[in-house]
Amino acid sequence: MDFNNTEIAFSNKSNADLTRSYWLFKIIGWNWLIKISPALLKIFMPLWIPIPIIKATIFKQFCGGESIAECEEKIAELSALNVKTILDYSVEGMEEETVFDENLKEALAAIKKADGNPDIPFCVFKPTGFGKFDLLQKVNEKKPLSESEQAEFDRAVKRIDIICATGYKGNQPIFIDAEESWIQDTIDEITLNMMRKYNSKKAIVYNTAQMYRWDRIAYLKELKTIAEKENFFIGLKLVRGAYIEKERARAEKMGYKDPMQKTKEDTDNDYNSGIQFCIENLKLISFCCASHNEKSNLLLVDQMKELNISSSDEKIYFAQLLGMSDHISNNMAKAGFNVAKYVPYGPVKDVTPYLIRRAEENTSVAGQTGRELSLIKTEKQRRKSI
Repeated sequence: MDFNNTEIAFSNKSNADLTRSYWLFKIIGWNWLIKISPALLKIFMPLWIPIPIIKATIFKQFCGGESIAECEEKIAELSALNVKTILDYSVEGMEEETVFDENLKEALAAIKKADGNPDIPFCVFKPTGFGKFDLLQKVNEKKPLSESEQAEFDRAVKRIDIICATGYKGNQPIFIDAEESWIQDTIDEITLNMMRKYNSKKAIVYNTAQMYRWDRIAYLKELKTIAEKENFFIGLKLVRGAYIEKERARAEKMGYKDPMQKTKEDTDNDYNSGIQFCIENLKLISFCCASHNEKSNLLLVDQMKELNISSSDEKIYFAQLLGMSDHISNNMAKAGFNVAKYVPYGPVKDVTPYLIRRAEENTSVAGQTGRELSLIKTEKQRRKSI
């Protein structure tokens, strides 16, 4: 597997696309600008000044469109590369009941779009798209709920249940994304109950394990024990995690044990142990290696070869974010592995908080933007030499 083959990596990109991506990643590398971006947006977003700029740059790089219909072109483009699509409605931060109901409609529309479509193997949602963060936190802390709070929580769980039930009826697997550690126990419990209901024949409901947490290997083992005892299948998406700075700051401020791994190496070791755990229990577990880390992807490729597991085995998927790590996605797809891209979509104004968070993640991951820039420069040079 050669992740340095930039001809394959950028086969669907024009010279103009490469130039735009180069300057975008260059700007993302300016940590100071990314850090003040949320404050700048609060000032200028009400005036709609940045919308055209955002749509032509960061939105174009990392999103498929403002609606499912607008994602059609990106779905077809990826399909031509043998890369699948995971539609991700990426509107964040709005907590009204009417918004939660609209998010449910959008999730069901994505499942309908995926029905019978081999180019869309999974649908995905964030639990905070269907219930208030503070309410999930209160449940997580095992505090008593008022009658109205209990009704509100029940509605949030019901929305999630409707999505999972619809996925089950249509044989459409569902990813449930992970969130901050102080609401994750609640999400884990909800997801476990969904697995009990809908994973009796195969993995339909997938939970997400953030391996930058030191307790996640223990969680995987506990989940396996429960599944074997209660006779259901497990769906898992393995990620490293997206909230490390926030997690550390909160733990220090509130004086509890930091839930994060001590070092990047510890995270990498547990991520790779997670891969090993899943592949050793493939009869029970279907999983997605959702990673931009070359070594972790190669480890799984080598394990599959060693164990004579077909590259197209439907129980194993690889996934990356749209606009990032095309050298991994496209080279693996070319080699016949199951690969999918997370394709975020939604109104530009509403998706911008998600985009800022992604930019912040890029600046916090050592070498991420540098690697993207290096690959783009290599491909631009290759094309000049032809």
